[in-house]
Amino acid sequence: MKVKIRGAAKVLMVAVTSSVSMIPATAHKQEAQSAARTVSSMKDGRAEIDAHIKEWLKESDVPSVALAYIQGRKVAWTAVYGEQSPGVAATEKTLYNVASLTKPITAETILRLASQGKLSLDESMSPIWLDPDIKDDPYSKLLTPRLCLSHQTGFANWRRMTGGVLKIRWKPGTQTGYSGEGYNYVAAFAQRKLATPFDVLAQEMVLDPIGMKDTSYTAKDWYSGRLAAPYGPDGEKPSDAVATKWNGADLLRTTIGDYAKFVVSVMRNEGVTETIAAERATVTRDLVKPEDVEKLCRQAKDGAQCTVVAGLGLGWEVDIMNGVKILDHGGSDWGVKTSVMFVPSQGIGVVVFTNGENGAQVIRKVVNALYPNKLYLAKM
Repeated sequence: MKVKIRGAAKVLMVAVTSSVSMIPATAHKQEAQSAARTVSSMKDGRAEIDAHIKEWLKESDVPSVALAYIQGRKVAWTAVYGEQSPGVAATEKTLYNVASLTKPITAETILRLASQGKLSLDESMSPIWLDPDIKDDPYSKLLTPRLCLSHQTGFANWRRMTGGVLKIRWKPGTQTGYSGEGYNYVAAFAQRKLATPFDVLAQEMVLDPIGMKDTSYTAKDWYSGRLAAPYGPDGEKPSDAVATKWNGADLLRTTIGDYAKFVVSVMRNEGVTETIAAERATVTRDLVKPEDVEKLCRQAKDGAQCTVVAGLGLGWEVDIMNGVKILDHGGSDWGVKTSVMFVPSQGIGVVVFTNGENGAQVIRKVVNALYPNKLYLAKM
């Protein structure tokens, strides 16, 4: 069961309640069983991927896939298959456009700045930054970093969807609406408040501390010969935008190894306070009706105790399925599909990049091999 909340990006989620306290008493037993299934299947999952990945790429008409498996809050392994461009093999050094997987890195930059007291998640941004398009809208004073990171601004995904003008379509904080504009807005706020270009802030707060040496918001000389070329439907002209100015929501280039290290850092709650770490992984608002959850559980053939809580945290999508909390995010641009998911309590995670329009088909098979949770797979 899928519910779209964000344009062309990976769809999110299902929810039955916003109260974690309503999870049944069997939650801990179910989580232990889930962890055991995952550990027992991990080795077979790697073997299954090695045996079938070429077939999966061919069937889906996807040029390449890069993937990472995280276990014990460490990068267990990474692997890359296929071609980054015609006749050029993809490698561990291949740079992928991760599309909306840019957002968690932007969010982490803001959360680490807040953890150091350099900004507040709940301060009004209007005294520091006010887009000219909304300067006369009284709702602009309600915009905060928290509302941007949890997609509650009232902005459309992109201003081109509202006639090329930024508009606040409802009172901020009262509804959820996926918005890349919101991420650019909070990044511009941080840039002005700290008098430092946002991509420099991201470098100082996130990329350098984690050791992400092959990641950038904008084109670099070291991009040469390393870019994964996007691949779309037959007959469509290739589109391969390489950012010359930072974008807080899209177009970040990185390697599979670098992004896996980032996920590990987030999983370990590095660089953030305990309070902010908890808020990052807290569901803001339910997004799906109970009857949709029932349909999802039937599809997964889960038992009578099947429960799902789902919504948006700060920078991440949050699912609580049968008591197990999963953080994930997806990315989608022309000829690009990417995905990341991790289970903090179990210390495991999966990162998948593809440079093909049909990459979601490959992503699902990879996740099925490494995290064989029927309920989660039914939600994808």
